[in-house]
Amino acid sequence: MRAGDNNLLILTFYIIGISYTINRMIESIDDKINFSFDKASVDEQLKKQEIFDDVGISFKLSPTSGLEDLKELLMFVENKSKNLAVYVDWDNSSIVIKHNKQSMRVIRKSPDITRDLAVSQSPGLVAPEKTLTTTITSENTFERDKETGTYNTKKPIVDIKGLEKNPVKANRILFKKFMNEEITLEFSLQLVLRLSEVRVGLAPGQNKPPMCIVNCPFIIKKLPWTYALPWNQKRK
Repeated sequence: MRAGDNNLLILTFYIIGISYTINRMIESIDDKINFSFDKASVDEQLKKQEIFDDVGISFKLSPTSGLEDLKELLMFVENKSKNLAVYVDWDNSSIVIKHNKQSMRVIRKSPDITRDLAVSQSPGLVAPEKTLTTTITSENTFERDKETGTYNTKKPIVDIKGLEKNPVKANRILFKKFMNEEITLEFSLQLVLRLSEVRVGLAPGQNKPPMCIVNCPFIIKKLPWTYALPWNQKRK
């Protein structure tokens, strides 16, 4: 065999080896997704309900997550006013999954939830010029520990992996399209706020709506596999 042919053979095997290694590396990397909050949509709703100058709503989200990582949301409700009491009505708020139209009651998390999840929750008061910082989730994420009697979040808010082997073909197709980055998934927090004037002599709702519903939409996007590479850890 001539030297040129020998070098070509070595190069061919080298390329095959590198390709195999890269493919195995891609397969071994965890799938990464991104959750984004559509704050512009929420601000527009607050303006239409004429409470934008009084109430602010925001969330803290990680830039990247695993398919089953998002089990709760860190939420901030700001009362910008000087004379308005803002109450968050947890029991009448809900989390809605768009693709299966599932609606679940919102649970405000406490350090240890040992009670029955069906027990009513007291509304969260946001005093004037203060911000309520709290962690929320949906009731379907909880599992009860038989030994301690404590409820803990064990399941994701949106069960993306469950679509992969779902008995409904449309859901399996949905999963494939999502993983191929062809579509995004969506869910929303339907947040019920109750507002009350704290000035003496003013009836509730005289200057502000006594209740408003704010739709807080979230978009779930499958990220390219390159997001999971070591040099992209700074994105987290």
